[in-house]
Amino acid sequence: MGKYLVKRIITGLLSVVVVVACVMIMVYSLLNRDLVFAADTTYTHQSNNQKTVYKYSKWEEYGYLDYVTYSDYLSMLVDEGEIDEDTRSSAVSFGRTADADSELVSEYVQKFTEYYESRGYTVTRLDAVMMNAKKVATGGQQQLYAYKDVPLITRLIKYFSGMITVDNIHNVEEDIGERGLTFTLYDPVYGGDKLSPAIMGNGTTHKYLLYMTSSFPFIHQNLVSINLGTSYTVNSGVDVFTTMTRSQGSYVSSTITYPTGLTEESADDLHSATYLAGSLGTSQVYATRYTDDYTSVQTVKKGASKIGYSFIIGILAVALSYLLGVPLGILMALKKDTIVDQIGTVYVIFIIAVPSLAYIFLFKAIGGKIGLPTTFDVEKLKWTMYVLPVISLALPSIASLMKWLRRYMIDQMNADYVKFARAGGLTESEIFSRHIFKNAVIPIVQGIPGSVLGALVGAIITERVYVVPGAGGLLTDAINKYDNGVIVGVTLFYALLSVISIILGDVLMSVVDPRISFTSKDR
Repeated sequence: MGKYLVKRIITGLLSVVVVVACVMIMVYSLLNRDLVFAADTTYTHQSNNQKTVYKYSKWEEYGYLDYVTYSDYLSMLVDEGEIDEDTRSSAVSFGRTADADSELVSEYVQKFTEYYESRGYTVTRLDAVMMNAKKVATGGQQQLYAYKDVPLITRLIKYFSGMITVDNIHNVEEDIGERGLTFTLYDPVYGGDKLSPAIMGNGTTHKYLLYMTSSFPFIHQNLVSINLGTSYTVNSGVDVFTTMTRSQGSYVSSTITYPTGLTEESADDLHSATYLAGSLGTSQVYATRYTDDYTSVQTVKKGASKIGYSFIIGILAVALSYLLGVPLGILMALKKDTIVDQIGTVYVIFIIAVPSLAYIFLFKAIGGKIGLPTTFDVEKLKWTMYVLPVISLALPSIASLMKWLRRYMIDQMNADYVKFARAGGLTESEIFSRHIFKNAVIPIVQGIPGSVLGALVGAIITERVYVVPGAGGLLTDAINKYDNGVIVGVTLFYALLSVISIILGDVLMSVVDPRISFTSKDR
């Protein structure tokens, strides 16, 4: 079993890398990269050369290419000590055309061109766009830059190497005083009078690395972060994993004790404080609340996260599916060719034949008539809001379980070993419990982990119809808005869940049936 699991995990991880690589090829190479500006109002307001420069700078931000300006090159020379600041100031202003460059500027423009062309970059110079003989048109300033597409292997290495980061005391570049970790039994967030262990850092990105609260899972951490990729349009500037796991809804205020001792009603989550360079000296509000630059905090909200809502609805739908689908499938097999079997067959055919959108709207209409909520309201949560989404999501799974369990049981009932068992004097109930059901349920059991983990990804159609703020529509939103970071991140998340569910399904199947072994023996 051990060797099998190791082999499956390694194979699964390699499969995930291949999937992510394929998605990166599609979004970064095959799709028209100009589409990322379809909903960018800033881009539409740019003109002339400035529009071109904005385009390349955004392509670099979105991960398409490496983009360097002539000014960046001169700053690099200053940092390396090759030129001084005065030389940089004299050489940075190049002419409206190449002919207008000074001798010094021409020298460094030539060096810039040779340096980057030797490294595979394409160097582009845009002459100034003139309104008349003396005046430059709006956005028409001369530009000089170099660019190179990011190779797929480089993009993959950068993506996976930065997926998991561990906070440390050297993350803050500024002089922050004595760097180190502090352990306390009395968390200052609670005023220092409540027994609540915490580990805090100075020089780390997060102020609190480990802490305790009254919320599940009670022990929380900011030490290890998962980075699936930054969103640029769906949730601008926020990592995909944070987008999926951050709470939603209205703010929840409570009595907060700030580091300065100030106590007030606020929704600020001080445990989420991260370093923001120079912030303490730029705001009086910060100065009255904080004693250092750990001033950037998130807020506490009453609702669950996108994954949270999807998982609640999904796991309830899975439970309902197995609670109804398994008994009904067994009943159909035991009552084969009777009215019970025929009614069950009609239901299965109905679910298969009718588009899911049709019966979801049908049940939504019926539910609305009997007074059930037909839309999800995060601000006024009621348990009845979950009823229609859960039922709609469970309907196809119930039909699938009924169909396959009926088939597996009938196959087992007609097997030779069942006939021998009857001849041996076993009762029908003994034959059913010891043999038929136990063997028929094995393929069904394998799908349980996949059904449970699949709840995390949400249901696109169901969540759209009932306006559930879940994770189901995240990928479609990203595709519609050409948000490559979210597309790649969500794909990776789906791929990892698929690999885990397959492995867990195999393990669960071997637990249910000891005859199944993943150990290979030499013969």
